[in-house]
Amino acid sequence: MTAPQSHSDAPPRIFDAVRRQARLARSAARFPQADFLHARAAANAAESLEAILRDFPVAVDLSAHSGVFDVAVRSSDAAGRVGPILTPVSLAQRAAPGADALPLADASTDLIVSLLTLHWANDLPGALAQIRRALKPDGLFIGTLFGAGTLKELRAVLTEVELEERGGAQARVSPFADGYDGAALLQRAGFALPVSDVDRFTVRYADLFALIRDLRAMGETNVLHGPVRPLSRRIVARAAALYAERYGLDDGRIPATFEIIHLAGWKPHDSQQKPLPRGSAKTRLADALGVREMTGEEPD
Repeated sequence: MTAPQSHSDAPPRIFDAVRRQARLARSAARFPQADFLHARAAANAAESLEAILRDFPVAVDLSAHSGVFDVAVRSSDAAGRVGPILTPVSLAQRAAPGADALPLADASTDLIVSLLTLHWANDLPGALAQIRRALKPDGLFIGTLFGAGTLKELRAVLTEVELEERGGAQARVSPFADGYDGAALLQRAGFALPVSDVDRFTVRYADLFALIRDLRAMGETNVLHGPVRPLSRRIVARAAALYAERYGLDDGRIPATFEIIHLAGWKPHDSQQKPLPRGSAKTRLADALGVREMTGEEPD
């Protein structure tokens, strides 16, 4: 008989699923005005499928904002190899990936995609393990999530101003995964041939308030678990001034750094190539990860 899991074995509760669900619901109408990050992630996912010359008849999209990947893949060279994109999960499951069992039978799907959603998972390895179980042998998972460098400027100014004004600072920006942990996360969840890549770029905004409007439209504002002390107008105004003073560009705009971690892994199958013996690799990890430095523009 298996002993029941103790409460201490449960993953830490970092994010509030109810709060996250409310943010997503409120952002739905405005999301098309700020979908450029998701469109970028979707385009990269579709491009990666173009190089894989095989069919994916059963494809599932687990992204919080569904539909973006479908648009990207239908306009790519992989369109004819990917079946209808299914979106079988509820808003609650998209808000808190991994919290509940996926409504997918084991070994039932050829392709699962999750764009800019898994960074909200309280149990990321558990969510990835559920995805692996739902894939058929030799099925493919493609995922993206925000990395540790995301919104580093915003994090710095809010912390500094709140310390000055209140003598203590509350976390306002979510803790994101390190991009170089991506392949290890996939391997831990049981994926074969894991690949991780980091897309780091800067978006320019008129001011802090324009950045916050986009984050709200994306449903990406603070959903950390526990009580949240609202920021006063004085703190926000001071943060906006400090942001412009410290990071302002020559044209008067401010930069916002985003880091998107791209993940890809396969459900194990006997036909897949086997990893080389330990110590036999001839390529540096940094080269294999292929970190790219890119600069973006604020969307029109």
